[in-house]
Amino acid sequence: MTDPIEQGARAAAQRLAAPAYANLAHEVEVALHNRGADRRPGQYTDPVALAGLIVSIATLAWTVFNDIRSRNSAAPVPTPDTVARRVRLELDQADTPAPPLAPANRDRIIATTVEETLRAAPEPDADPS
Repeated sequence: MTDPIEQGARAAAQRLAAPAYANLAHEVEVALHNRGADRRPGQYTDPVALAGLIVSIATLAWTVFNDIRSRNSAAPVPTPDTVARRVRLELDQADTPAPPLAPANRDRIIATTVEETLRAAPEPDADPS
């Protein structure tokens, strides 16, 4: 079974990689390997910290997605926009310092990571029995 958090974080790193962050995919692999640690980066300007942010967003997106689905199983599957909105709210309420990213960049990172994480999610069973 594949892990949507890992797949989503990896795909987001591929989409978000830029010349300034050429090693982002590698750094995401390191962050995925260390994701059980109780250490959160304080700022997200370097590739290592950005990778940690991507893995954190993928984890939060998966948690939010499953929370929304489990609260109302009769409702349609939550959209990436719905999950991204809730991820933004939860990140804003977190006890960590605000990352020094422009709001547009932060929103792009969140949207891309949520989209890729949900794309990696297994399809819901058509037959609930």
